[in-house]
Amino acid sequence: MSESTKPEFSKEEKAAMKERARELKAQAGEAEALKDVLAKIEESTGTDRELGYKLHEIITTTAPELKPKTWYGSPAYYLDGKNIVFFQPASKFKVRYLTLGFNEDAALDDGAVWPTSFAVTKIGPAEEKMIAALVTKAVGR
Repeated sequence: MSESTKPEFSKEEKAAMKERARELKAQAGEAEALKDVLAKIEESTGTDRELGYKLHEIITTTAPELKPKTWYGSPAYYLDGKNIVFFQPASKFKVRYLTLGFNEDAALDDGAVWPTSFAVTKIGPAEEKMIAALVTKAVGR
């Protein structure tokens, strides 16, 4: 092709192509992060695995805007790049319960004192409802 017949893209077309490339890269990163979170849950043992999968289901169903990603080797869920909620398997720290925690960007404020972590030993319907309500509040809804 000669120089004069070489296709040229407009400024807007170039910007759109760059944006699409960023979107594809972000999607690939999100898919990899999800794989990492599910792998961390899968490598858990005993009730940690069952609780982990249940928490993952509750969190992602309740607040699909949260993006899964590991945090210090534990499953965590982010909103706008900020860690909102995470859980640590009991076996990770050799304690008797899995810990469900919320970081400072979670909108759980309730007066001058409020809880930011919870011991979890089982999840029945009442616990599922409570966790879903906490996640909903944490994301600011």
